[in-house]
Amino acid sequence: MHDKNEKKPKSLLYLDGVSVSFDGFKALNSLSFIVEPGELRAIIGPNGAGKTTMMDIITGKTRPDEGEVYFKGDIDLTRKDEAEIAQLGIGRKFQKPTVFENHTVWDNLELALNRSRGVFATLFYRLMVEDKARIEEILATVRLAARRDDLAANLSHGQKQWLEIGMLLAQEPELLLVDEPVAGMTDAETAETAVLLKEIAKTRSVVVVEHDMGFIRDLGVKVTCLAEGSVLAEGSIDFVSNDPKVIENYLGR
Repeated sequence: MHDKNEKKPKSLLYLDGVSVSFDGFKALNSLSFIVEPGELRAIIGPNGAGKTTMMDIITGKTRPDEGEVYFKGDIDLTRKDEAEIAQLGIGRKFQKPTVFENHTVWDNLELALNRSRGVFATLFYRLMVEDKARIEEILATVRLAARRDDLAANLSHGQKQWLEIGMLLAQEPELLLVDEPVAGMTDAETAETAVLLKEIAKTRSVVVVEHDMGFIRDLGVKVTCLAEGSVLAEGSIDFVSNDPKVIENYLGR
């Protein structure tokens, strides 16, 4: 194990030696992984490499059998439940968008802003001036200012993905985990999503799991390739995609 204080105070997210098995299958095998504050990181790897399990462990959905998982230096995520971890400022966007289809884009964001306040606050809730300003800001960030009064049901698939990212932003996470955001998007939406995530990462850390190599290249960030539950390679997309182990395990398939 590393010296406990060596890296943790600086990193936003710190996983060290994390393993977890399901029915004898090692989904994660001594996975070590660090995300810095304000970092945008891409995760690639074949199906079954442990990408989803890693996200499940970070968000408290799954407990590791062994290893350390720390947030902001000294918060032990293995001792927190999913609700506590969400409150701490870790937001997760799943692959399939879950927006309120029969509400407007604006109302979706207002509901999300509200949800982070808890039930008591919601009872006495008024939309404050600064809340309106925050919703306006999020609308601009997720490219939906012109669609604010449209029902979410009438958005394209890509725009629904953006709305859901906006709903997570309303909860002010310090770390955003985004699962396959560009699956099913048009080329134009895919390119726009890379720009959007880069903008978001100016003020928080973002971890993106994705299969679309063109999109990963557009992001232009450090890439971690997982295989069989641990890190196979890490570096720029060019470095990683030229690694013989990565070619054999992933790109060559």
